[in-house]
Amino acid sequence: MFDDAIRKQAVAVLERYRAEGLRLATAESCTGGLIAAALTEIAGSSDVVERGFVTYSNEAKNELLGVPATLIADKGAVSAEVAEAMARGALDRSLADAAVSVTGVAGPGGGTAAKPVGLVYLGACRRGEDPRHLRRVFPGDRTAVRRAALEEALGLALAVIDEASDGSADG
Repeated sequence: MFDDAIRKQAVAVLERYRAEGLRLATAESCTGGLIAAALTEIAGSSDVVERGFVTYSNEAKNELLGVPATLIADKGAVSAEVAEAMARGALDRSLADAAVSVTGVAGPGGGTAAKPVGLVYLGACRRGEDPRHLRRVFPGDRTAVRRAALEEALGLALAVIDEASDGSADG
């Protein structure tokens, strides 16, 4: 289902989490479950992937992850604050040790001058730590944006563990 590059990234995430004895949760909007799907494509992933949330609508973000409706109304579903709240909500509603989240405008419609097609916010959180985010604008069509967001999310899942291990972090 996924090409070799994505499979290699997914294997790297699973191996790193497994080595640390950690579990991961995902909270996805514009990727629609691609992160969880890429990870669970690999046999044996159930010892790492704790659960995945696909929260495409604002109501789902609120109901399943506890993202405040007022935050979505004030900042927009595609925002740093919502990405962080999604990651925190995934942790709060799971047994995972870390979570990654994605929210964005995959296109081809829905973009604005302030939030163009390709704008993606990724969130990450490790249990007991403050959430953080990345902002990216990916070029290309809907498929390209979603793939780039998937690759970035897998990389972020590794970074959250690596930074905790070496004591560094960025906000």
